[in-house]
Amino acid sequence: MKYNHLFEKGRIGKLRIKNRIVMPAIGVSLAKSTGEASDELIAYYEERAKGGCGLIITEITRIDDEYGVGTSNQLSVTSSKHIPRLERLVKTIHKYDSKIFVQLHHPGRQTHSQLIGGKQVVAPSAIMCQKTKEMPRALTTEEVEGLVKKFVIGAKIAQTAGVDGVEIHGAHGYLINQFMSSYSNKRTDKYGGSFVNRMRFITEIILGIKHICGKDFPVSVRIDGDEFLEGGYKIDQGKKIAVYLESIGVDAINVSNGTYESGITIVEPISYPQGWKKHLAKTIKDAVKIPVIAVDVIRKPSFAEQLLDEGVQDFVAIGRGQLADSEWANKAFLGKEEDIRPCISCLHCFEELESGRMIKCAVNPKTSRELEFKEIEKSGDNRVVAIVGGGPAGMEAARVLALRGFKAVIFEKENELGGMLQYGNKPPKKEKITWLIDNMHHQIKELGVDIRLNTEATVEEIRKLDPYAVFVAAGAAPTVPPIPGVDNDNVYTIIDILGGKVSLKDKNIAVIGSGLTGLETAEYLGENGNKITVVEMLSEIGKGTNPSNLFDVMSRLKQFNTELIPNHRLMKINSNSITLMDTRSQKYTNKEVDAVVLSLGVSPRENMVKEIEDNFGVVRVIGDVNEAGRIAQATREGFEKAFVL
Repeated sequence: MKYNHLFEKGRIGKLRIKNRIVMPAIGVSLAKSTGEASDELIAYYEERAKGGCGLIITEITRIDDEYGVGTSNQLSVTSSKHIPRLERLVKTIHKYDSKIFVQLHHPGRQTHSQLIGGKQVVAPSAIMCQKTKEMPRALTTEEVEGLVKKFVIGAKIAQTAGVDGVEIHGAHGYLINQFMSSYSNKRTDKYGGSFVNRMRFITEIILGIKHICGKDFPVSVRIDGDEFLEGGYKIDQGKKIAVYLESIGVDAINVSNGTYESGITIVEPISYPQGWKKHLAKTIKDAVKIPVIAVDVIRKPSFAEQLLDEGVQDFVAIGRGQLADSEWANKAFLGKEEDIRPCISCLHCFEELESGRMIKCAVNPKTSRELEFKEIEKSGDNRVVAIVGGGPAGMEAARVLALRGFKAVIFEKENELGGMLQYGNKPPKKEKITWLIDNMHHQIKELGVDIRLNTEATVEEIRKLDPYAVFVAAGAAPTVPPIPGVDNDNVYTIIDILGGKVSLKDKNIAVIGSGLTGLETAEYLGENGNKITVVEMLSEIGKGTNPSNLFDVMSRLKQFNTELIPNHRLMKINSNSITLMDTRSQKYTNKEVDAVVLSLGVSPRENMVKEIEDNFGVVRVIGDVNEAGRIAQATREGFEKAFVL
């Protein structure tokens, strides 16, 4: 595809940017605990600059050590000691003709007291965030004035290190957003009340930066186009804020949306389509003359081009897409769109961050480990490696082995690659899983991997290859509990349902197990006109599932009037009913159903592993056959074991 806009040069203020691709700020927790840029952080950003990104905006960068800590390993510009390492980061990015902004940040009430030495969190007003659930204290007027100076000092430190500009984080419910929004700002001093007063905090910051750093030093502001909160501001207020910011000298507006309390709209799960919120950026772009950057769940270069062509925005912000593939921009430029490893919006990256760990990507094991996997050793010497199973673990192992010069041979007993992904892509709104299957298949095909479909990997077949090593990635089998009636004709596994072996319509169905797979299978069955009951032994439906993914699928299950029964164990399956035991009272009840679908996890194929280990010397066990896991675990194990073979 020809891109008329995506690779055009652009400007923010007087700064020229080589294309329209921006890496927006994403927390990574890779900095040193002192706030300095670590070698790992530099390598992480270098990969995206090397990959062709025009402008990189750093993760949330601390301007206040006392109350402004967002993560424990957060980039910081609170002291001159941060300048040398930040300068090294800047010079590394500049090698690739990419530009870099530092995003200046203060979390306000959206942090935790444990991150700030046990002190009470602060905010414009003493109003609790319903996500963090810590009551803040209201900042004094003098404290607000002091924070203005800290933002300006942070900008000057960044400028001294050579950064090309700064972005002020005024979105996502953080401190500046808290001041701008009447939802969270109930102050009666000069920083609260009227629109002008609510904007005073950010106004003083911007004017201070322009005064200290010079009027030509670019300043972008990230704002919410819509807070997506009841009582929060909507797009008309977002537009008003953008117009005001332009009037006081801001050089670009970066349009986002949402707060922690409406977080599913900030970091969208898999069901949200590309461009679902593009109206926010378009409304603001039509109202201002300065450049507009925006995140719009952009996954494909063709869609990014479409947004630019439609005048929705001036720069496309691609965050998770460049976690999934650091070469996103270069591959698009070279017309290798099929080779771009797609972000599937699985939220693994943010699960890791919220757990206090460094950022990771389910489909790109190199993310945050760029130093560790800097060079692929090409020492395969065309030696044969047999791979049993063509799921994500097997395909990723094959890709890396081929890059290393091994002759990879995949045995896949089904008629297509993908393994469990071929079931995971069947529920509604899961087409991004198909994107991943297609990409992985394309990559190993391009690398010349020998793919043998409809072929059982017996010891005899593998032995014919005289392999140097065997990778066992044969997946796992659905768990079927030993209960009365489990062999009845009306009992199915999720494989039967999602694999298309059975089609159920207009039935009364019990889905046993409320993990994400069970809930998505319930949704799939609901779409086919069935009445659904979900039975869960634990006290919570979807326990352990990412909250955003759970909220997303549960909101759609409601439209099917799905009945949810937690605290109940399946005891017996009858011809037209099931017997359940209440795990609290131990009482038994019968419930009429036409069919039962088991979603109770999977069991590794241990017998296969033992047989292969007994017959071959070098054996690596990866994916579900090793231990039941998710896409992230499968791709990581496939990558790691192939990398060090």
